[in-house]
Amino acid sequence: MTEAASVRRSAPSWPWAAGIDVVLVIVFAAIGRASHEHGVDALGVLETAWPFLAGLAVGWLVLRAWRAPAAPLRTGVGLVVITVVLGMLLRVLAGGTTAVAFIIVATVTLLVFLVGWRGIAVLVARVRSSR
Repeated sequence: MTEAASVRRSAPSWPWAAGIDVVLVIVFAAIGRASHEHGVDALGVLETAWPFLAGLAVGWLVLRAWRAPAAPLRTGVGLVVITVVLGMLLRVLAGGTTAVAFIIVATVTLLVFLVGWRGIAVLVARVRSSR
């Protein structure tokens, strides 16, 4: 069974998957702000998150992620790449910084978040289909 086929059985619908991604990008921004003592007020978190949320939205469109919203490799990895690249570009255009350490941390964190929940969905689907 292919990755996408095994996920389809117990995967969330694409609106749920997109919502999970949005929440996780916002959590990423909140963690980043808290770790640098910027505070986690809603406006500050959204200010930090918006470039990555825009990158995520473009990623969903480019990858047509609604076709396999919970696929870790086809969708998750692609979303991470597009989200990080566009997020960093938009940060620079908006006057922000993109230190190498930040790029690494953002990439690893978003890999864990955006691919991680999809990996869990695949495991749940496999367990359910083996019953």
